[in-house]
Amino acid sequence: MDEYEAPADRAFRAEVRDWLETALSGDFAHARGLGGPGREHEAFPERLAWERHMAAGGWTCLGWPEEHGGRGATVAQQVIFNEEYALANAPARVGHIGENLLGPTILAFGTDAQRARFLPPIAAVEELWCQGYSEPDAGSDLANVQTRAALDGGDWVIDGQKVWTSLAVEADWCFAVCRTEPGSSRHRGLSYLLVPMRQPGVDIRPIVQLTGTSEFNEVFFDGARTDAANIVGAPGDGWRIAMATLGFERGVATLGQQVGFRRELDGVVELARRTGAIDDPLLRDRLVRAHMGLEIMRLNATRTMAGVEAGAPGPESSISKLVWGTWHRELGELAMDVLGAAGTVADGAPYELNDWQRLFLFSRADTIYAGSNEIQRNIIAERVLGLPRDPAPAASAPTASTSSASTSSASTSSASTSSASTSSREARG
Repeated sequence: MDEYEAPADRAFRAEVRDWLETALSGDFAHARGLGGPGREHEAFPERLAWERHMAAGGWTCLGWPEEHGGRGATVAQQVIFNEEYALANAPARVGHIGENLLGPTILAFGTDAQRARFLPPIAAVEELWCQGYSEPDAGSDLANVQTRAALDGGDWVIDGQKVWTSLAVEADWCFAVCRTEPGSSRHRGLSYLLVPMRQPGVDIRPIVQLTGTSEFNEVFFDGARTDAANIVGAPGDGWRIAMATLGFERGVATLGQQVGFRRELDGVVELARRTGAIDDPLLRDRLVRAHMGLEIMRLNATRTMAGVEAGAPGPESSISKLVWGTWHRELGELAMDVLGAAGTVADGAPYELNDWQRLFLFSRADTIYAGSNEIQRNIIAERVLGLPRDPAPAASAPTASTSSASTSSASTSSASTSSASTSSREARG
């Protein structure tokens, strides 16, 4: 607890702490610590039931306006909630893509009818969402999207493929960037569509990752349909909306993500104590640096959230992705160094991994998905610092986009690092 917290915030912290302690006893006592990166498959029905219990208690969508199912919580209160959630070792969230990405986007850019239709089921955790951004040839270079959508009467008809779509198997809806203007290219002619997942014409194929699990999926649209009204913003305005969603992900959603990060760091510290690795001055220094990095991440997320309160986030939000992606990958490496030689041996046949091995393997992709580190540095350099763009390649050389904005993490990602163009956690497409 921060001794300088305002009395109202201190009271809010006590309320959160008391509720979590009570709620995570009894029927939900077994849910503590479930889920997280590389473990999104873990106890999904139980975690869904837990999150619906949270919703019934009014603890989802805290930052949303009260008239849309939230609490109108301040930035400080949202930070407090996420800190207490981590301290309580509460389970990893299942509705974060809808709550932290799609919800704020609908609030900022949606119609009144869209807010009335889509926000209440998100707040109640009755409908889950996934993100349809990445494609085989449109990873960090999202502007190369080729999935098409065309109006047919009162529906958009969608054809194409998305990949690395987090939790697509569990999702009821997908927000997808599609090319709706024939002959358009790059950032022009894209639209932001809301597409039901449980319909003919949607084929979901899980992707087995290095961790052996399948949080991520390929999604094929073959004549899938959605109502013509299920477009956020105007036709052709999808790039602007999609970039705003990424900004929300790298701001508010980063705090939710840090719930798991804090728990993982605490676990690595405890592991170092148990194995005696904490007596190694080099490892102890890295543990201290990891703690400092997490605090910097928290402060940066808080700063980003303060900007979000004034409107849609800007390109500065790329700083968050660069910070957390690098930090989390280094935490996985640190965990393996703490384990030492024992970290190279699986817990069981044929491929039973412990939590630290899974963290190491999963976090290899953190600096690639949701926009690679290279892409984020270009965005920060060109759009935040105002530095000149890289010179265009010679006409005879292969072209590559290095300055387009990236896709989301929170919400989709790959635990395979075989392609540097792979993008988006997403938690989380």
